[in-house]
Parts: sequence; C-alpha cells; structure tokens
Amino acid sequence: MINVGIDVGKFKHCFSVIDDKTGEVLIKPTFIENNNDGFNELYLKIKPYLNRKHAVGMEDTGHYMINLTNFLLDKKVNVRYINPRTTSLRRKELGWTAKNDKKDSLLIAGLLSDKVYWRSISKKTMIIDKLKEMMRIYHQLKEQQNQDMNRLQKALDIVYPEVNKLSWVRYTKPYMAILKAFPSAYIIANTDIRNLRKALDIKGKGRKSSLSAEDLKLSASQSIGDKDNIAIEMEVKLLISLIEERERQISELKLKIEEFATKLNSPITSIPGIGLIAGMTILAEIGDISRFDDSSKLIAFAGMAPRVAESGEYQASHLPITKHGSRYLRKALYQAIFTVCNYEPTYKKYYTSKIDQGKSHRCAQGHCVRKLLRLIYKLLSTNTFYKIELCK
Repeated sequence: MINVGIDVGKFKHCFSVIDDKTGEVLIKPTFIENNNDGFNELYLKIKPYLNRKHAVGMEDTGHYMINLTNFLLDKKVNVRYINPRTTSLRRKELGWTAKNDKKDSLLIAGLLSDKVYWRSISKKTMIIDKLKEMMRIYHQLKEQQNQDMNRLQKALDIVYPEVNKLSWVRYTKPYMAILKAFPSAYIIANTDIRNLRKALDIKGKGRKSSLSAEDLKLSASQSIGDKDNIAIEMEVKLLISLIEERERQISELKLKIEEFATKLNSPITSIPGIGLIAGMTILAEIGDISRFDDSSKLIAFAGMAPRVAESGEYQASHLPITKHGSRYLRKALYQAIFTVCNYEPTYKKYYTSKIDQGKSHRCAQGHCVRKLLRLIYKLLSTNTFYKIELCK
C-alpha cells in the first residue's frame, strides 16, 4: 500500500510518500503552501500512486486539515485522521527530543499501516464534523447566556432587588424592555407614568404582562435598591442587550440544526424522549459508528464505563464512571435519559428496578444511560429506526 503522510500547519504543509511493503521513501518530505496552488501541487505529485491501494494521513489537529481534507475527498482520495497523542507517543518511543515537520510526515505515513492508529474520513464524516462544530457552538452560546442571566440577576439585586417579586415572568419581552429602558428602581420611580405604560405595551408575539405601570412605579418607589450606581445601571443595559442578541443567535442556529437533522434523518431522534438538540449532540459527538466494534466500546468512549481498580486478589467496588471523552456527549445523554425514562416504558421500568435495588437516582440514571447507548449503537450500526422490541 502507498502511504502519504502530511504534517499540517497554518501556512505550510509537509508531505512524504512511502511504500508500505518495502519501506521505500518514494517522495522525500516536501513542503507545499496552504492554498489552492499548494493543494494542486500535492495532488499532481501523488497522483501517479493513487491507482494503487493508498491512504493519505493527517493529524486530527482540529481545523488546519479541514480545507485540505475537503480538497482530497473531492479528488476521490482515501483520507485518514490520526490522533495527535498517537504521534506524540511514537516520537517518545523513537527518542525524538524535538518536533520536526519532515520527520513527522514520515512518522504519520508509517502509522497508516496499522488500523489501530487512524480513523477513515468520508464526505459523511465531514458533514457530521460540521454538525459537531455547530452543536458545540450552540451549547457554548447557551452556557454564555446562562452566565449573563446570572450576572443580570446579581446586578438587579443591587439596584432593584424586588423586581422579580412582581407579577411578570423573568426574561419576557415586557420585563426586558422595562429594565433596558429604566435599569434601576430609582430611575423607574422617577419616570413619568405614561412612559412606563408605553414601555409595558409590547406589540407582537410573546407572553403579555399583567403588571400595571402603577404597580411597577409603586414597587420601585419603595425599593431598597442602590439609588446612585451608574456602573450597575450600565451593566444591566449591557447584559440585557447581550442576552437578547444571544437569543437571536441561538434561534438562528437552531434553524440550521433542524436543517441538518432533516438531511441526516438519524435513527437517534426516533427514540421516544430524545429531542432535536440532545439527539443531534449525541450523533455529532459519537461520529462514525463504524469506529466502534461493539456497544461496550461506545460506552467507554462516552466515559460511562465503571472504573476498575484491582491488584492481585483486591478488587475495589462502588467506583464512579471514568468520565473520559466529551463532556458534551455525557451532558446530552443525561439530559436525554431523563425524558426517555418518562416516555419509554422499558426504560422507566428499568430505572425503577435500579431504585428498588437501593441505587441512588444518579446511579440508576447511569445504568439507564448505558442501556440507552447499547440501543443507540444498535440503531446506528444497522440504520434501523426505534421499535419497542429493540429495548428488551
């Protein structure tokens, strides 16, 4: 087999070609620019070897290899990714004290000979990777939004601590509009009642507030909030603007996720209780299901396998899960299992049986998550949609 190893970089890539059977270096380490001309130069030099069984390998560095991968896939080239930890360990085994681009291209080419070290990349894999980036951005936006909401409540506790005791719901349009225009109890108390009525009269969709301008003004006039804190008032305005903008971004991103979900038509979302966000997060973080020989490998990948500690005749018990791998995957699984146990009778019964055995709520959920991962593996590996018989 012909192995092409590429050490990717921000501005330049270094590639080399070796014959797997003989170990002969067919093309010595050569640098190309990270642009269209460089990509075409690479393809022209390796093209004579592509009529034989071949593989082009790169480190899975995060983003430097994406454009080159798309180019090679369009040319029908077999592309494989290698975990950077693998190349790092191999360097240490060889006694290399420094990272060298030329040597690394040969190292990567050599690692392509063993299936243990790489994963195959296809057009579908790249689509799943795009979904993964999209889902992580979604979760990051939600986390940032929650942080800003907490900061907003902290600021309001200083300038208007009674605001959440009024007859309206936090973060609704009237709530946000009033606080954005009048960011403290002192300002509200000293604002013309007609302006407060106008601010509360929100047109369009959304929950209407039953709070009257008179009740708002009375509450503000009796508030114990700081009456002279310009910095916090500015912070309230800024945080509301950030929360509103993030909500717009999240809504826009959710529409794109729905488009991806429709295109992929994954069996995961056919499981009762698994919604769009949880389903697409699980699918994106798992990636290509063919990477896993069986469901136990998937469970270990998700960090849901119990820890093992034994030496001689000693074997520890009641150990926590390993928590290896993606935190996004584990979070989505725990969010999903809560609703799956409510909507899927087999899982509800299984959860109850674990509780009856004396397991804690979290431990019982963990058992259900592992059961769910076995079901997910079955559905994805056979491209089969949910049937209740598969949960037995």
